[in-house]
Amino acid sequence: MEFFFYAVPAFIAAVVVAMAVKVVRRFWELRRAWSSGLTAEARCLRTFTTTSGGHGDGHATTTLHHVYEFTSPAGPPVRFEEENGPATTVEGDFVTVHYPADRPHRATAHAPSPARSAASMIALLLFFGVVLAFCVFFVLTANDMSGTDLP
Repeated sequence: MEFFFYAVPAFIAAVVVAMAVKVVRRFWELRRAWSSGLTAEARCLRTFTTTSGGHGDGHATTTLHHVYEFTSPAGPPVRFEEENGPATTVEGDFVTVHYPADRPHRATAHAPSPARSAASMIALLLFFGVVLAFCVFFVLTANDMSGTDLP
């Protein structure tokens, strides 16, 4: 039974660390695309939504996706998908995309907003830090209550 007092917080901590890595990686991808100075006109080929949750508790999350295609001066057409774009962009619309020269498939149609992006990343990392600290606190408290040494 004591195994669960260590395994569950360790699993939660691992998920939190993976999410933090994903948030930081996305921040740097956006920043790199915005700072490259390369832009192109892209066409929205498709929009769709995905829904998660809502299994019994009634709370569901819907994410809007856009599929864009553009042609960079250096190569063939590039098609990419992006989440959480503006709901006003529909199929057939043209938008400006920012992309790094060496990775055009890492393009973004989000308007440059480095300060907002940094603030969001910092807020999420602080939240993840609190969850991680709670996991450590929980394991240490469970260890003290059981009277055994950590494995």
